[in-house]
Parts: sequence; C-alpha cells; structure tokens
Amino acid sequence: MTGRAAKLPFFYGWVVVAVTFVTMAIGVNARTAFSLFFPPIISEFGWERGLTAGAFSFGFVVSAIVSPLIGRLMDRAGPRAVMELGVALMAGGLLLAPLTTQPWHLYVTIGVLVGAGSVCLGYSGFSLFLPNWFIRRRGLAIGIAFAGVGIGSVTLLPWVQHMIEQAGWRSACTAMGLLILIVLVPINLLLRKRPEDIGLRPDGDAAPSASSAKPVSNILDHAWATTEWTLARALRTARFWWIALGYFCGLYSWYAVQVHQTKFLLDIGFSPSLAVWALGLVSLLGIPGQIMLGHLSDRIGREAIWAISCLGFVICYAALIALKSEPSLVLLYLMVVAQGALGYGLTSVMGAVVLEIFQGPHYGSIFGTLMVLALAGGAAGPWVTGFLYDLTASYTLAFAIGILVSVVSALAIWQASPGKIRAVAGRLAST
Repeated sequence: MTGRAAKLPFFYGWVVVAVTFVTMAIGVNARTAFSLFFPPIISEFGWERGLTAGAFSFGFVVSAIVSPLIGRLMDRAGPRAVMELGVALMAGGLLLAPLTTQPWHLYVTIGVLVGAGSVCLGYSGFSLFLPNWFIRRRGLAIGIAFAGVGIGSVTLLPWVQHMIEQAGWRSACTAMGLLILIVLVPINLLLRKRPEDIGLRPDGDAAPSASSAKPVSNILDHAWATTEWTLARALRTARFWWIALGYFCGLYSWYAVQVHQTKFLLDIGFSPSLAVWALGLVSLLGIPGQIMLGHLSDRIGREAIWAISCLGFVICYAALIALKSEPSLVLLYLMVVAQGALGYGLTSVMGAVVLEIFQGPHYGSIFGTLMVLALAGGAAGPWVTGFLYDLTASYTLAFAIGILVSVVSALAIWQASPGKIRAVAGRLAST
C-alpha cells in the first residue's frame, strides 16, 4: 500500500476526501430518507404520528449513546473497521425495515440499527480521522468532503421519493440498503487513519532531509501540545467544556430551525411548495458554503469561521421573526442564504477545533464524548422550540432564544481558542 500510495500522481488524502464525500452523500441521506418513508408508513398502518416519528427520534438517542464507543473503536481499530461496521448496521436496518408489522420493529431497524450506523457514516465518524490527513488545507478538505451530504440530498432523495411513488416504501427502503452495501463496502476499504500509516505526511509534504530547511511548526502552546490528552485529562480542562457548550448550542440552533421552519412558513401563509423549496435550497447552499468557509478557516482560523456560521443562524432566526410581521420573499431569501451558506459551515471546522486542541492517540474518545453533548443539543433544539410554541402559541420567543443560543455558541468556541494552541496556515506567516 505504501508503494502504491507514493506513486499516485496526487496526494492520497484526496482519495480519503473522495471516499468521505460519497459515503456521506449516501449514508447521511439514507437516515434523512425516513422523512420520505414516514407518510406511507402512517398511511399503511394507521399508527399515531408521535409513535411512528419516535423511531427517528430514538435514533438520535442511540447515536448519542454509541458516539463515545465509536470514538474508542476508531482509536483502536481505525476507520475501515468503524465505517464497515456502520455500513453493516445501516444496511441491515434498511433491509430489515420492510418486514415491519409493529411499531417496535421500526424502533429496532430505523432507530437502533440505522441510528447507530449513521454515527459511523456521518459527520461524527469522519471527523475522527479525516483532519489527520491535512494541516494547511484541513478546512478546505473537510468542507469538500462534507459537501457530499448536500449533493446526496438533491440527487438521492428525489430518487427515493420517485421509487416510493412507483414501487412503495418497502422497495425504496430495500434499494437504499442494497446501494449502501454495493457502493460503500468496497470504497471504504481504501480508508486509512493517518498518512503516516502508508508512509506519507499530511498535505502530501515530502519527508524532511538533512539538507532541507527545518519546517515551520504551527504549535504556539508547546506545553499544551506536548501533553498526552486522555479523555480523563481532557475532562478536567475548561477548554473541553467550552467546546461542549459551543457544540451543544451550535447543534441546538441548527436542528431547531431545520425541524420547525417549514411548519412556521406554512403558518404565516407561504405555499407548501415554497416552504419545501426553501428547505431544499438551504441544503443546496450548504454545499458551496461548507467548502468556502472551510477554505477560509485555513486562512483566518477555526474560531472566526465558527462565529461566522453562528452569525448565519442569528440572521436566520432574526429573519424568521421579521417574516411573521412582513412575510416577504426578500426576508425568506435572507433566511435561506444565511442558514445554508453561512450556518452550515459549522461542520467544516467541527473536527478541526477538537483536533487542534486535543490532538493525540486518544482524540477519538475525546471527540466521541463531545459529540454526545453536541447531539444532546441537536435533540433539545427541536423539542424546546416545540414546547415554547405550545406554551405561547407563537414561535417568536423560541426563535429569540435561538439567537441567544447562537451567540453563546460563538463565544464558547472563542473561549476554547484552538488558534492559541496551533496556528492555521494563513496565520502561520504572521506568528
């Protein structure tokens, strides 16, 4: 493998990026496809909506529980083991779901199996090792890789919906399971945890020779960077808990608006087609947004990009509040652009923030534990927003809290300060 990697006309890290792009395009959207299976399942069985939708929500709980375990598995066995486990779990869940006759069947297949598999095949799983492959272009590489989710949402989900209409939800579910097995099993065998495993260096740099100039170190805090950060040691630092707060609030903001915006737009008089179009356009704009903000984070720092993304959610929530009084297309476009092009940039630096602070052999365990708290925010956002609506018969208070939570998220990551531990490439020249 070392020889083959060295002879490639390009850096092997871009193969890892390509595999990530395809895997997330299929894996993340396979879980999202539950929203398409949801109506025909209710229509067929006549179950209560809350009971049926609970299978998807239960998947969030499962994701949170297994995140630390996946982090430990990554530390010990590497990405191929983690990804192939995710493929087996998710494909198994989708292939078994068509056998459903009772609600608990959905909780086991869509909830436990697909939920656990999605941790491996989603943002959490790839953030555990993809940042290892790049230093100078870390943000750009992650932004490109994670943009696969947006591409998948605009290509895969319409295909699933068409199959549901033509052959039923069971056939569509089976097709998704087979697609995961056929495509993702072979390509994820190409993954490696770090470039050093195949005789390479991050960014494809040549190994230094005796005559070459000494490479410039990006480490600013040597005492911190040379510490071997175990999970127990990280838990005793303020930086860990600032990241936890930032990630909790970041995913709170993200999922609160994602779940409730369509219903809000319908409530204030927009047509169903326009409301659905707005949600789809958010995902579409997230593609260039993640890539551009990821690239920019290599120039100005991860904290700045996290703050810019949080600003996107602030603008989004402010536009939603204004839309209630003035339901105009201009405000609708502002909300969509701010949420997609700016807000979705959070994912392009999520792995980099943690790696640049807690880099080391236990990074997977640390990141996996942080994702428990992040996913808790993703679960809390929609629930609190719905609860406040039931309490006040309005989304205004809930959206105002969304603004506050977004600001707290930005401030928390500034406090964590990954840029004080390791400088990004754009800052390195001025240090």
